[in-house]
Amino acid sequence: MSPIAFAATACALIVASAIAGAFLRLKLPEHHLTGDSKDVIKLAIALIATMSALVLALLFASTRTSFERTSGYVSRMTADIVELDRLLQHYGPEAAPVRQSLRAEIGPLIDSIWRDDAIARGVNPDTNTAPEETALYLIQDLVPKTGLQRAIQTRALQVGADLTQTQLALFSQPSDSISNTFVIVLILWLMVIFAIFSMSSPPNPTLFVVLGICILSASGAIYLIMELGLPFGGLMQLSNEGLRSALR
Repeated sequence: MSPIAFAATACALIVASAIAGAFLRLKLPEHHLTGDSKDVIKLAIALIATMSALVLALLFASTRTSFERTSGYVSRMTADIVELDRLLQHYGPEAAPVRQSLRAEIGPLIDSIWRDDAIARGVNPDTNTAPEETALYLIQDLVPKTGLQRAIQTRALQVGADLTQTQLALFSQPSDSISNTFVIVLILWLMVIFAIFSMSSPPNPTLFVVLGICILSASGAIYLIMELGLPFGGLMQLSNEGLRSALR
């Protein structure tokens, strides 16, 4: 389910619970909502609201950390590609085929990471493969003739290995870093909170407006968390323009 659909579903469920709370108020005897009962309800809602705030903060912190770590991987990979190309340029004309292979690998690499964008362009990321002879293997086949070329080859191999490790780190990450159980529990708690809110006061336009704003805010927070959990898809995805234009 997409983040916008997930947030819309959460919003609909919370609105339904608030409406149910308003109808429940009409059925309950008045003494159930006054006196000591009202104090206990307030304490119970404060407890659930506190737990909801903690879960919301934990989810946001977790997804934000994961998003920033993924962004760091992409930046590091872009820097490694630029450095590798410059090393091969300084190596000399013998490294020209390696540089061509490196450029040929960037497109399939981007499509394999930003799969949604590739599919939207009509490209199948599973069949859009890079050349069989990758730049890293071609670097190993270079035969340095001078000490400078030997040093450049050693550094290029190290950068290429780092680039491969970064790619593996990206591919090993789950496509969705958010625990659905946490989000579902959070939505259930929000449903209880807003049901009690609407049940605790007689229905009036001001109450509906305030509750509507709060429900939209809570749904918006869930949407932002879900978007941060998808760094390579959605409206808040990481840009691949830097990687795509690294060797232009």
